[in-house]
Amino acid sequence: MTKLGSRWRWQALAPLAALVAAFAVGALLVLLVGDDPLTTYGLLLGSALSWPDGIGYTLFYATPLICTGLAVALAFRCGLFNIGAEGQLVAAAFATAWVGIAGAGLPAWVLVPLCIATAFGTGAAWGGIAGVLKARFGAHEVITTIMLNFVAAGLASYFTQYRLRKPGDAILETLPIGESGHIARLGRFIPGLPVRIPVSVGLLLALAAAAATAALLWKTRWGYAIRATGASPEAAEYGGISTRSQIVLAMALSGGLAGLVAVGEVLGYRYRYYDGFSSGYGFTGIAVALLGRNRPLGVVAAALLFGALQRGGLFVDIFTNHVSKDLVVVLQAVVILFLAAESVFRGGLGRLAGRGKPL
Repeated sequence: MTKLGSRWRWQALAPLAALVAAFAVGALLVLLVGDDPLTTYGLLLGSALSWPDGIGYTLFYATPLICTGLAVALAFRCGLFNIGAEGQLVAAAFATAWVGIAGAGLPAWVLVPLCIATAFGTGAAWGGIAGVLKARFGAHEVITTIMLNFVAAGLASYFTQYRLRKPGDAILETLPIGESGHIARLGRFIPGLPVRIPVSVGLLLALAAAAATAALLWKTRWGYAIRATGASPEAAEYGGISTRSQIVLAMALSGGLAGLVAVGEVLGYRYRYYDGFSSGYGFTGIAVALLGRNRPLGVVAAALLFGALQRGGLFVDIFTNHVSKDLVVVLQAVVILFLAAESVFRGGLGRLAGRGKPL
């Protein structure tokens, strides 16, 4: 391998170096509050990787993060910063529940695909609004997607409260969807995995979406046009690519991917729309995309890590003396901070490779 190739390989490890640094900072924080970092991390990771509950719930928590991470990553590839995945998945979840309730009498082979199409289509429409505003009027997508998050949450709450809520229900949630709209949990197919663990076929759909996103971006002319627009809009226009069209397309596809969160949530878990169901999936997806370097395979790996942290945080909260599950939030925040300064790690690793002998 040439010296240049060796340096590139070392620099590619920058996200891993940032992650290790974040865990080192987390260990220091654990020491400062008076607990043992090895014991804490043992609980954090051990509880997330135990079989079947640990792995089952890790996969469950990772499923929505795969979808939102892909959404953010695809938009990034077009030079766009989609802060609106949270609103897109909320709008999609409500619309999916509405269709699931209205179509309760339909057979499963009709209702399930219809609900999945609704989830993707609603998210795409919600993301497409920001894309049109950006392409047509130059409105910055960060501002418009943030505002659309509030609009989606408000509309979903209103229609849940006054249109689809069961009379007398103290919880802000819709009526249940028809049973024919339920999708199977993986426990029905995997020996030893209890059906009570809510990881469902939605995980397989999320993985399929990751594969489809990779194929779109690197195997099709549409993906090339999206990446070219993100790399250099001026050069893309010179090459005959309509950057406005790519902006709208990228934001719509990004919103559609975020909308797929509704499949696992509504069809595979709660079987209804539950107000406030998201624990910030859309925002955590930003960190997932950054850690995964905006590549679908990396996004899947990063989502699994964050899913493991979320699962393990519960046990850290219970079985340590001073550390709470908020350690997970701190770790996520520190990971984002170090990833924002990834160039420091990339430069340091590059210099390290430059001093070594070529491999």
